[in-house]
Amino acid sequence: MSVRALLPLCALLFALPAAATPATVQPAPFSPAPAGPPPPAWVYTQIHEDLPGTDFSIVREAGDGVLRAYSQAAASSLVHTLPAPVSPHTRLDWRWKVSQAVPQSAIASKATDDYAARVYVFFDYDKSRLPFTDRVKIDLARNLYGADLPTAALCYVWGTADAVGTIAPNPYTDRVRMIVLQRGDARAGQWVSESRDLAADFQAAFGEAAPAVTGIALGADTDNTGATVEARFGDLRLRPAAP
Repeated sequence: MSVRALLPLCALLFALPAAATPATVQPAPFSPAPAGPPPPAWVYTQIHEDLPGTDFSIVREAGDGVLRAYSQAAASSLVHTLPAPVSPHTRLDWRWKVSQAVPQSAIASKATDDYAARVYVFFDYDKSRLPFTDRVKIDLARNLYGADLPTAALCYVWGTADAVGTIAPNPYTDRVRMIVLQRGDARAGQWVSESRDLAADFQAAFGEAAPAVTGIALGADTDNTGATVEARFGDLRLRPAAP
């Protein structure tokens, strides 16, 4: 998925009040939802009208609702704007599984910027802290797309070529930092649980303290490589990180 994908996603993330605690702000869960469309708080975001979109739906598995994302040479996302910004000193827990990894997936190239599963976390980064050239680029993008674009995001991915633990800028913009959590097909078809310290990951990725968390997006995209994948996501939960 190219940086094009971030523009409509980011349009949904507006300025919000002071940061809340993770205990009081949570993404809408999938587990109680019936089979069918995702919960309304998860907003479908099409990348481009001329680009096929990933299909998102709730399916029931082992008695719980889970989010299914099916991508066939397609790209789109589900975005959840948090009702209030959350302290960055937070852990994000979730589980996911994929049918297979995208065979050509790699961070190094725009042509291989596809992933079997993605979890974006958006941060309320102060634009004035950016270099002048970056501020100009963001202003131009906001004027062009009419969006209040976030200026920093982490993107956790299920990749292929890059080693687990790799942290690197997105090939389109260094304001998105990719973090590889799973790689290849060794665990394909299995539920894998993740737990990430958002402040620690932001520090590792950007080299500075994290601002408040404003939103989350989920996706599976294969528009660049033409692959076909299915990803599933369980509930995502925010909780205070250990001191």
